Amino acid sequence: MKKLLVVALIGLIALSCGSKKKIVTKKGKTKQKTETVVVVPEPASETELPKEPVVIPEHSNLNSTEIYILTYNAIAMDEMRKSKIPASITLAQGILESGSGKGRLSVEANNHFGIKCHGWTGAKIYHDDDKSQECFRKYKHAFSSFEDHSEFLTGRGRYSKLFDLRPNDYKGWAKGLRAAGYATDKRYPQKLISLIERYQLDKYDDMVLGHKSSKTEVTQADVSIHHKVVKGDTLYSLSKRYNTTVDVLKRLNGLKNNDLSLGQILIIKSN
Repeated sequence: MKKLLVVALIGLIALSCGSKKKIVTKKGKTKQKTETVVVVPEPASETELPKEPVVIPEHSNLNSTEIYILTYNAIAMDEMRKSKIPASITLAQGILESGSGKGRLSVEANNHFGIKCHGWTGAKIYHDDDKSQECFRKYKHAFSSFEDHSEFLTGRGRYSKLFDLRPNDYKGWAKGLRAAGYATDKRYPQKLISLIERYQLDKYDDMVLGHKSSKTEVTQADVSIHHKVVKGDTLYSLSKRYNTTVDVLKRLNGLKNNDLSLGQILIIKSN
């Protein structure tokens, strides 16, 4: 997998704190080489709202699909733990249905899986699909779309046979989704399988299941060490805890002073 050369801005908006900070890797008046940094969000909860990265350097050699994977793999793995849907399938469906996060439904409605209204009482958006101006679900946050995707599959009997498959049988899941009527495209299973194998998405299934994977080296490159700020944390205490320095922490996180906010995600080490 390509070396990670992306600067991601990921904030967690807590109900009790709405502050956010940008992650920048510039220091001083002279130009310095940009750090290789990827922050992976912790699993979402009712009080933690992950936010997609919005700052990608022009020189990044990552394509939009790779950026999408880095942004949402942690959420897909968390959903796998809760719902038993393979993270590889969730990511592949998200990539395919949302155009790697660039499609209209994902941009304007945070709908990453093309889920239509089907009795939905929340916000809606109308979009041309099989028919003109069909009704689709609209979410406030992207992670809500992932949660609803899990609920959609677990709550409908026609998908029940999929949960009898091995949790890492992504080929069985891809074929089963099409057979159960999730998509009308006859090549839908092949498209999912192709994405999973091209981007090695099954390594996220292995991570959830605790299996040793031949893709360990790639997996380790995907995740940087990060820390969510809690009450009592200071840059000094964190530098001692993680055997680093205050200056390094400030440089990695683009901090101009020592102020921290509750719920803030700090990069501790970049891979």
